Amino acid sequence: MTPGGTRGAPGVVVVTGVGRYLGAHVAARLAADQRIERVIGIDPPESGGESTDLPDGVERLRVDGGSLGSLLADLDVDAVVHLALVTAPDPQHGGRGAMKEQNVIGTMQLLAACQRAPRLRKLVVRSSTAAYGASFRDPAVFTEETEPREVPRGGFGRDILDIEGYVRGFRRRRPDVTATVLRFAPFIGSTADTTLTRYFSQPLVPTVLGRDPRLQFLHFDDALEVLHRSVVEDHPGTYNVAGPGVLSLTQAIRRAGRVAVPVLEPGLSNAAALARTLGFGRIGLDQVDLFVHGRVVDTSRLEREYAFTPRSTAAAFDDFIRAHHGRAVLTREQLAAAEQAVLDGIRQVRAAVRERS
Repeated sequence: MTPGGTRGAPGVVVVTGVGRYLGAHVAARLAADQRIERVIGIDPPESGGESTDLPDGVERLRVDGGSLGSLLADLDVDAVVHLALVTAPDPQHGGRGAMKEQNVIGTMQLLAACQRAPRLRKLVVRSSTAAYGASFRDPAVFTEETEPREVPRGGFGRDILDIEGYVRGFRRRRPDVTATVLRFAPFIGSTADTTLTRYFSQPLVPTVLGRDPRLQFLHFDDALEVLHRSVVEDHPGTYNVAGPGVLSLTQAIRRAGRVAVPVLEPGLSNAAALARTLGFGRIGLDQVDLFVHGRVVDTSRLEREYAFTPRSTAAAFDDFIRAHHGRAVLTREQLAAAEQAVLDGIRQVRAAVRERS
């Protein structure tokens, strides 16, 4: 298939996870494309987390996994865009168990339904560069063929490996369907609201003592562009999707005008708990390992096959900075908690020095 190749835009498109920020924006963008006849957004009957209003032109259905098969067949669906993934466990909505249920079991049910959909000819699946894990044994740059050196410690990374394995099985069973897997780098930008953006919005940003990992980001608008092209064009295969170039963690913190608070690696979990207390979101083992080891991926396949290059990591991060400048204001209680985190980090460093001497 040549870059931008297409057999014509699909008539009926189903988007899963439209109750979340990414799914809602993808559905809205597809509905605005006059080449697409109908866009249907799907959510579980009782979905926790975000709740997003959908624009005119997007139909919304709440369906459990067991009913997906008959639904896709009855709707004569041409394409499915699977975005209903949870990136971090939410203790208020079932924790890790509920996260795995939605990510892994939900994907299995969806793929089983897709296998029975006679008109289906396109499947687009959201994945993540978390599939590569993050460890001291990592190569400088990951390509799509690179196998993870270690199984990811975090639940999201392990879920991604399972999901991609199920998609490979689906490809074997339905070779007539164009299946696209998009391994996204962490989202950032003027509108993105993620664990990562909340992390960099803190006035005091916890880092691992002695570590300065290399990071890549993806502008949210570029993620929408790649997803849109994946639906209206034919791009079978697996693609890394990230902004070219890298930023070290210290460079990113300085660009954001924040202050780094180095802590010992075991202490970063306590710093993550502090971030939750301050209302800056959940930070799991996937993010902790990223902030220790970093991760850089090669995007030449995407640029070649899509004839599209996302804006650079630095440009995406600068757009985030412009949009969030001055927004992080601490209350007196939050400031006291942040100061205590600094003191705890100093005590950890001193204790480690005493143990080594």
